[in-house]
Amino acid sequence: MKFNYIVLLIFVSLYSHSQQKMKMPSYLKKGDTVAIICTARKFMPEEAKPAIELLESWGLKTKLGRTIGLDSCQLGGTDAERAADLQEMMDDNDVKAIWCARGGYGTVRIIDLLDFTKFKTNPKWIMGFSDVTVLHSHLNTLGIASLHSIMPFTVPRAPEKVKETFKNALFGKKLEYSIPSKSYDFKGKAKGELVGGNISILYSLLGSKSSINTKGKILFIEDLDEYLYHIDRMMYNLKRNGYFENAAGIIVGSMHDMHDNEIPFGQNEVQIITAIAKEYKIPIAFEFCAGHQKDNRTLILGSQVEFEVNDKEITLVFKN
Repeated sequence: MKFNYIVLLIFVSLYSHSQQKMKMPSYLKKGDTVAIICTARKFMPEEAKPAIELLESWGLKTKLGRTIGLDSCQLGGTDAERAADLQEMMDDNDVKAIWCARGGYGTVRIIDLLDFTKFKTNPKWIMGFSDVTVLHSHLNTLGIASLHSIMPFTVPRAPEKVKETFKNALFGKKLEYSIPSKSYDFKGKAKGELVGGNISILYSLLGSKSSINTKGKILFIEDLDEYLYHIDRMMYNLKRNGYFENAAGIIVGSMHDMHDNEIPFGQNEVQIITAIAKEYKIPIAFEFCAGHQKDNRTLILGSQVEFEVNDKEITLVFKN
């Protein structure tokens, strides 16, 4: 009897974890403060001016982290400095959102130095893309939503419509996207939580406590400047870890500037993804308007979405 009770408790615990409701950080209002920090590559104060001007035009205040202006080879400060800066902003009650200055590489070096105890009870928006996928994924495992968005580094080349999606997400306005579908998309409808980010980062997190669960969810992937065989290898590894078998749908963002070897791989990025994912009979959309491109519209990772691919268009509607 006691054994059966213990088994029941374990089952309930596992079920509750898989069904955990995502926490949505509070949306911003005029007068709120947004911190800009480095979690990866270095970023100079003068580079932050366009981002500061953008936030101020929305009635927001800016707080530059101690890492802005630090130069540790490629990185915006040492691991200890970058971790301390992010920790300070996560724990600062006056900071309502944290905007990662740029991507590159380095966030994974500090993720295990952070204490999310206070943050879990009072979450705030963490924003960015590319290498920031480390934070998006880790937050997802903690049940906290985040924004896959432009970064201060990309503000100068971001179109106004893209900036507007970022503003709408931050201030809690409705987000929904519609773009033309392609002949090689896979038609269908799906509902679920939106998860994902940069495929290289998702691949690198496999087997760690920051690796996301895709069961019943819409998986978003994107990348830049990779060899085609690398994409194939990463896709196969995600497949072997059940990422596609359990997913409700796949959204492929920009996959720009892919490389090939002197002896061609024989498939482009669309063909690679199609060959691996088509067996799951789920909707798949290619060339979505997010990722390493100018048209990098904001996605609320952790939000419930409705996703549809039909003969005319791809639609993505955020429900919370």
